[in-house]
Amino acid sequence: MSLQAQAFAFLFPGSAMVNSLLATAYISIFPNLLLYFVPPNINTASLNTLVSFAVGGLLGDVFLHLLPHAFLGEHGGGGSGDDYHHHHHHATTVEVDNKQNVLVGLGIFGGFFFFFFMDKMMRVLNGGGGHSHDHHAHTHDHKKVDDPKPQEGLRQRKDNSKDDTTKEIDTKDTKDTTTKKPSANVKLSAYLNLLADFTHNMTDGLAMAASFYASPAVGATTAVAVFFHEIPHEVGDYAILIQSGFSKQRAMMAQFTTAVGAFLGTMIGILIEEASGSGDHNKHHHQHAVVGLLGTKLQWGDLVIPFTAGGFLYIATVGVIPELLEVTGKISKDKPQAFKEFAAMLVGLGLMVAIAWNEV
Repeated sequence: MSLQAQAFAFLFPGSAMVNSLLATAYISIFPNLLLYFVPPNINTASLNTLVSFAVGGLLGDVFLHLLPHAFLGEHGGGGSGDDYHHHHHHATTVEVDNKQNVLVGLGIFGGFFFFFFMDKMMRVLNGGGGHSHDHHAHTHDHKKVDDPKPQEGLRQRKDNSKDDTTKEIDTKDTKDTTTKKPSANVKLSAYLNLLADFTHNMTDGLAMAASFYASPAVGATTAVAVFFHEIPHEVGDYAILIQSGFSKQRAMMAQFTTAVGAFLGTMIGILIEEASGSGDHNKHHHQHAVVGLLGTKLQWGDLVIPFTAGGFLYIATVGVIPELLEVTGKISKDKPQAFKEFAAMLVGLGLMVAIAWNEV
């Protein structure tokens, strides 16, 4: 057994159900604990580099693990131990089923559309885009209004409404701009951001359950990708809450509260997988696959991974990458930063490639 397989077997020693819950605990607790050591005014360039690494890992998981599994299948059950190394070693016959592929494609679109729907509704509820954030929110000074930038999305951390509100307060009250309290709009943005994070964490939980029920290695790989993605995500959210008037302790507690969404998503995923029979080993696979969705061999549980892949695609491409495309207009700063982000993204992808390559 390879070192990678031994590490995965140590971290995830149980059944698919147990491993799903363990993975959810890992991705929920440790990134939040790191907030103790992260200043709320972390350098934007450093955070962008970290975000680029996370995006590379997330897209690597989508293209190298989730999508291939969604179309090729091979549900290995909830084994442990040597399954991390040997689950790919048997011969596999790929059956081309156009209807099945259509359903998988619809599942991917469903995940993408769900996040588009949530993103749009959050903007509508917050009065036309005030919820739009990115990981840079903490870099805006309370005494200065930066030029407005394009709205980003559900996973963005730019609080444009904060800038607008600050501008209004500055024109009305110039006596105490340094001690003014955050406006109601800024508070609302913070709470809507928490709601969006809760929803996103539910998707992470679904991903944990679906991937571990697919196979131990797919589950472990997805856990690694989500873990690295959660670190800059939590740092950005933490900064949003601090700027919205939350104390450090209250902001951290709020972040831990959104982790409930991840466990809820995991439990929902487990229920779906157990109901569809994905928790059984291959001896039961053909029995439950005979009668599937719309005459195919797919069960409802088989659509969780495509749904998750679609959600991750939205998060990475629509939610995060647009903020990485922003520049300061100063070539001397933008050029080296761009190459740092390129390199970080490739390192993140390379990590997923190494894990996928060593699964075989």
